[in-house]
Amino acid sequence: MKLHELRDNDGAAKKAKRIGRGPGSGKGKTAGRGIKGQKSRSGVAINGYEGGQMPLYQRLPKRGFNKPNRKQYAVVNLGLIQKFVDDGKLDAKQPITEDALVASGLVRRKLDGVRVLAKGEVSAKLSLDVTGASKSAVAAVEKAGGTIKTAAPAEASE
Repeated sequence: MKLHELRDNDGAAKKAKRIGRGPGSGKGKTAGRGIKGQKSRSGVAINGYEGGQMPLYQRLPKRGFNKPNRKQYAVVNLGLIQKFVDDGKLDAKQPITEDALVASGLVRRKLDGVRVLAKGEVSAKLSLDVTGASKSAVAAVEKAGGTIKTAAPAEASE
């Protein structure tokens, strides 16, 4: 077999019907769209339109509420802080502040503050100064001999 002899199996590739190409094509003149009406025109998007009936998405009840002044915290896990300390990107001897976390690249931006969570192991004696921390994160740092100073009292663990 040669390259110029390659071809699809019979019936594998069906040519698309060319619509609107004259009466002999079988789909000429109105191109299978019928006569007049919204759907015969171009640029029609009527998904979700139910012909005067109240649409389903409006009949369903609305749920929930998004608090407009909610706080959004940048989240950091203890395991990542430990990794950055091991890599020399954070100095464990100095107090680790939110600005230090941003400068090291561990946190992109502070948002409404930085919150520390307890995922991962921590072995270094850390002195953290952050906005918030979970109870389990505080316990893990204190177990390693460090301290966490939070702006708010420790909130319920995640």
